Amino acid sequence: MGMSDKAGVAEAVEALRAIGYYLERDRQPTHRVKAYRRAADTIEALPAAEVRARKRAGTLTELPGIGPKTEAVIVEAMDGATPSYLTKLEQAAGSLTDSGTAMRSALQADLHLHSEWSDGGSPIEEMARTAARLGHKYMALTDHSPRLTVANGLSRERRLQQIEVVAELNKKLADELDGFTILNGIEVDILDDGSLDCDTEILARLDIVVASVHSKLRMASEPMTERMVRAIANPHVDILGHCTGRLITGGRGTRPESEFDAEVVFEACRQFGTAVEINSRPERLDPPKRLLSLAVETGCVFSIDTDAHAPGQLDWQPYGCERAEECDVAIENVINTWDAKKLLEWTNA
Repeated sequence: MGMSDKAGVAEAVEALRAIGYYLERDRQPTHRVKAYRRAADTIEALPAAEVRARKRAGTLTELPGIGPKTEAVIVEAMDGATPSYLTKLEQAAGSLTDSGTAMRSALQADLHLHSEWSDGGSPIEEMARTAARLGHKYMALTDHSPRLTVANGLSRERRLQQIEVVAELNKKLADELDGFTILNGIEVDILDDGSLDCDTEILARLDIVVASVHSKLRMASEPMTERMVRAIANPHVDILGHCTGRLITGGRGTRPESEFDAEVVFEACRQFGTAVEINSRPERLDPPKRLLSLAVETGCVFSIDTDAHAPGQLDWQPYGCERAEECDVAIENVINTWDAKKLLEWTNA
C-alpha cells in the first residue's frame, strides 16, 4: 500500500472532522454534526486499501454512516481537493462577536470542558488538539462527578483511570503540540448541603476543580446562598461554575436564574480565592451582566470558559470575552490568561 493511499484517507477523515467542527461552532443540529463525525470514524477504522477500492467501485455508501453527502466529501478529499462543502463552511466562518478580541488574544487556556468520558462527544485527544489549534497552551479536562448520572459522571475508579490516560497523552502530545499540556480537572456537583460530590483524596490529586450546582436549582435564596458559600470555602474548589444555572436559549429550553445573595456569594469568592466563571456557552452566558459587574466591583477573579462538549464549541470563548470586556473585567484578573505554572501555583496556594 502506497503512502498516497494512506494520505488520501487521512485527508478525508480530517475534512469530515473539520466539517463537524464548523457545524458545532455554528450551533447546527447535533444530528448533522454526528453524520460527519460518524463517517470519519467509519473510514478511519478501515484499511486504506478498502476505502480506495470502495471509492473506485462507488460503494462507499454501503458502509454504515456514509450517505451521499459524506461520500462526496470523501471522494473530493481523496482526489486531492478541498471538499466544496468544507470550503463553503470555512468561508462563512467569520468572527463570532464584534468585540472581546483583546481578552481572547490574552487567553492561554480553557478551564472547563468535557470529553466522551462523561457527556462530551469526542475523545480527550481530539479536544486537546483542537484547543492547541485555537492557540491555547494548555487546557483543563473537567468531566462530571459521579452523581450526575445523566451526564455519565465518572466513578472514583474511572477518574483514577482518566488521570493515567491524561498522563500518557501528555507524554505523546508534548512534542507534537509544542508543549501543550492537559490538566486533570473535574466539574464537581455542589450537593444540597454545599458538600462536594467527590472524595477529598481525589480532589487533592486534581489540578483544577470547577464546582457547579446542577440540582434543586429553585432552592430558596437563603439555603442556596449557604450551599454555594460552603462549596466556595472548600480549599479544593478553584472555580464557581455557571453560578445562576440559567438557560436563555437552545434545545433544552429556558430556565430562570437560581436565587441567592450575590453580594455574599461573590464576597466569599473574593475571600476564599475562588474564581467566578464567565461561562461562554450561548445558552448560558452566565453570570448575567448585572451580576458580572457586581463580581468585578467585589474584587473577584474570573475564568472565561466554554464548557465545551465538542471540539467546535471550544471556539465559543469570544462570547465570554465580549461580556468580560463590556463589564470591565481586567485581563490580569482572568486566571486563564496566566501561564500554566502561575495558574498551578495559584490553585495550590
